[in-house]
Formats: sequence, structure tokens, C-alpha cells
Amino acid sequence: MAGLCAAARARELGASPTVLEKGSRPGGSMLLSSGVIWRYRSFDEFLAQCPGGDRRLQELVHGRLDEGLEWLEAIGAPVVTRETGNPLTAGVRFDPKGLTEALTRAAGDVRFGQPVTVTVTVTDQPLVLATGGFQGDPELVERFVRPAGPLRLRANSWSAGDGLRHGLERGAGLSEGLDEFYGRNMADVDFGEPEFVRLAQVYGRFARIFNDLGEEFIDHNEVSWSEIELVQATARQPGARAWYVLDEEALDEHVRERTVREIVAEAPTRTEPADLPFAAPEGAVVAVRVGAAITHTIGGLRIDAQARVLDDEGVPIDGLFAAGADAGGVSTGGYASGLAAALVLGRAAAESAAS
Repeated sequence: MAGLCAAARARELGASPTVLEKGSRPGGSMLLSSGVIWRYRSFDEFLAQCPGGDRRLQELVHGRLDEGLEWLEAIGAPVVTRETGNPLTAGVRFDPKGLTEALTRAAGDVRFGQPVTVTVTVTDQPLVLATGGFQGDPELVERFVRPAGPLRLRANSWSAGDGLRHGLERGAGLSEGLDEFYGRNMADVDFGEPEFVRLAQVYGRFARIFNDLGEEFIDHNEVSWSEIELVQATARQPGARAWYVLDEEALDEHVRERTVREIVAEAPTRTEPADLPFAAPEGAVVAVRVGAAITHTIGGLRIDAQARVLDDEGVPIDGLFAAGADAGGVSTGGYASGLAAALVLGRAAAESAAS
């Protein structure tokens, strides 16, 4: 999304950008998302939810998101609803396919099968790195995130750290939060893109949560609405796996429009409490085996509020910009909309490159 937004905005400003897309289709993980682009209703809430983030970047994303949403509508992105389903947030849900098509049209010259590692050389032309993070590269995930077992990939397979590596080769510094990621605990089976939403077990805050050793490693009462700390904690358990154990009261809770009971009914890894590898707690009626899955990384290249990539001393690297999940520092310590950061930083990168 960040690359398409940057190209579309640059074209509006009179440039002739080219999008070098590693994959075989446009849209990256945006196309696989729910299409909700949001911000916290208040900036104070943003700071509270993401306490480790770079305040300058947070002010940029929070302050410029609404104009970015209006811009998306103006270029033809179809709106599904103007509600997010969360009282803490405000935003718009777009149809992901229509959003991708609108941005691709506005971006103009989009070339497929063009990884940055092969295609890009250092020239006097500005370059915006927007390769989507490094979640698709097990080596980089092991190096920075350090999970206790393999993480399932809940994103497109092309976001494998190409932007991060290119930035480091050119002397870029790194942000805080490189060990953090956004993802979901998924039913512990093999899955593909069509199951990214259906198999997400998004009711951990109502369950008792154990690892394979029978240790209750996190208190569900301390799990936030986004459950980001839960999936990160699961990633650091043996095998990056866990068990959600539920009683009748938990099954009657709601996650948006569905009950927990309805979500569990579709989980292929649900089991009887008697079949757990440890003694089930009193009142348990069903258990679900889950595995941590990574959607996008949170840490990345260090940038400023103009989306310029910075070196370790905070000095901009000439002609180099980063947006989307290649840029770190927006939601460190918590969770904020990755699509919002892609939209705002992509546009900001184009404006900076054109100035």
C-alpha cells in the first residue's frame, strides 16, 4: 500500500514514478486485509496504546490520516462503512480489492516481478522503500524477533526484508521495537490466504491460556483489545504454540458480530479438555490449540517526519525514503493501523522526494 500511495501522490505532484513490485500482483498484504484504515480517536489514546513510538511519527500519522482517507475516496477507492467496530478508533473500511485497483490506476507505471535487491541501484533519483517489512524472511525474524518456535506467515510471502537490507547497505539506522510484531494466534493447522481471517482465534482475552507444559503464561485480564501482547507472548513459548481453554461464560462473549462459540466451532484444532496434555482447569468445556502467526513487523528503518531514512546519527541519507512496514517507530510498544501508516508515510515520502 505504501508504495502505491507514494507513486500515486508523486504523479499528482508532476513526477513520473515507477513502482517496482516484487510480487505477481499489486497490493501486497493490503489486498489480504479487512480494508479498515483507522487512527485512535484521540492522540493521547495513541500515546497510551503505543508508548514506545516516535512521537513525531505518531503526530504525523494521527494528524494526516483523515485527509489521506478523503484522498483515497477522491481517487475512487470504494467505501464499505465509516465505522471501525471499536470505540477507541475512528476510520473507514474500504473494499480491499477496489482499494488496490484504485491505487494501482493512480500509481500508473507498476512493474511486476521486480525485487528491489535485483533492480535498484544507487542513482540520483529518489527511492522510496516500501517492501512491507521482514516477516517473510525466517532468518531476519529469528535475528530480530527471536521466537521460541517457527511463526506462521499471515501475510503475502514477498515481504522478506528487501527494504531493510537495502537500507542497511546504505548506512541506515534502525528503530526501536525490532523484536515486536503484529499478528494473530491462529488455529494450529496449515492455512493459506483465504483462511487468514476465518482461522484467527481472536478471543484470547476471554480464555485461560496455557503452554504445552501446562503453564498459564499470561493473565487474560491483562490482554488488550488488539491481543498483540498475547500473540507476542505465545511466540516465546515452546514451539510458539499455546492452548486456549474456555468455560461456558467465555463461549457466550462476543467478538464484534460473532460469539466466541461460533468462532470456536470453526476451529479445526478444538478439543475436549480431557485430551489436553495437562490437567484442565475447573469449569473448562473446550480447548483450542493455537500457533503464533506474524502479519507484519513493527520495527524497521529509522525515519524522520518527512519519511527520510536516517543513519545512526540521525542524519538523512540523500535520496532515500521509507514508508509502510519498512519504516519503524510508529506503533512501538503496542498496535496501530499498519494501513494508516502506509497511507500517510507513503504520501509524505512522495511529497518529500518531490520537494
